[in-house]
Amino acid sequence: MHRNWEGFAFGFGPRGWAWGGRGPRRRQWFEAGDMKYVILKLLRDKPRHGYEVMKELEERMHGCYSPSPGTVYPTLQWLEDEGLVRASDVDGKKVYEITEAGRTFLEEHKDVVDDIFDRVKSAVDDWFGGSMADINRAVGVLVRKVYRTGWRARDEAARKRLTEILSRAAEEIDAVVQG
Repeated sequence: MHRNWEGFAFGFGPRGWAWGGRGPRRRQWFEAGDMKYVILKLLRDKPRHGYEVMKELEERMHGCYSPSPGTVYPTLQWLEDEGLVRASDVDGKKVYEITEAGRTFLEEHKDVVDDIFDRVKSAVDDWFGGSMADINRAVGVLVRKVYRTGWRARDEAARKRLTEILSRAAEEIDAVVQG
């Protein structure tokens, strides 16, 4: 059976999808090389392990972006190799803290760091300003629950009921802007 996976490409979400051209494209929140500055700035606030870095960044971006482990951990390793952070084992977790060299590096590149955070804040405000961040989170929760329930449903009747619920919700949502 052939499946059309385009239906899974949404115009919202924590990974920053956007519509353009013939379909969805990935929104680029950070430029190449930005992540080292972002992580250093987070570690300047307090030592963290990799997962905490990811969660803090997601929180600061109001759920509009969640970095992958494939982005964060190699960057942490690079920062450690360069002597800008040091890692220590705390309760079985590798915790990173900024070194004096890291603080100096961050200060020397203050304009770059400020530009990154100003640019990203502006993009978040433009795309998801005000209560749009709350809507973004709520839609993400809804999508996860609908797909989880749909996959777990043992019969077509349950899936059909989900479809009917979503259709009614779409009608109610349309009514919000129509009057």
